[in-house]
Amino acid sequence: MKTLTATALLATAGIFGLSGCASTGNITPQYIPPSTYQSYDCQALNQEYIRVNSYVNAARNEQSTLASTGVGVGISAGRWGISPNISFGVGQSNNNKARDAKLSRLYGERDAIIQSARIQRCSFANGIKIYGE
Repeated sequence: MKTLTATALLATAGIFGLSGCASTGNITPQYIPPSTYQSYDCQALNQEYIRVNSYVNAARNEQSTLASTGVGVGISAGRWGISPNISFGVGQSNNNKARDAKLSRLYGERDAIIQSARIQRCSFANGIKIYGE
């Protein structure tokens, strides 16, 4: 019985340890043409850049949550006879895919705003890098 409990605890620790190592990796911006913002003046582009940047920061800070958790206790029959069975339900939410898609679109919008600002020679765009620079 002690062996089964120790095995269950090690399995649980392994599951929690592996779930902490997940990462989203690099997110490539979605292409948004700079011409989308050609009718904006420098002040409007600056305000749009600040707005999109606040959305980027909010999306970066979103945390994925556990989709389902719980502990199941039962009895199973196997090669070694009848034994207690303990299962742990820990799952990662699919919010990462939605968050990555949102960030990709926002990064693309931000790059398009900067490109449009550079075309119009807006001073706020000096020194701001876009993807690939």
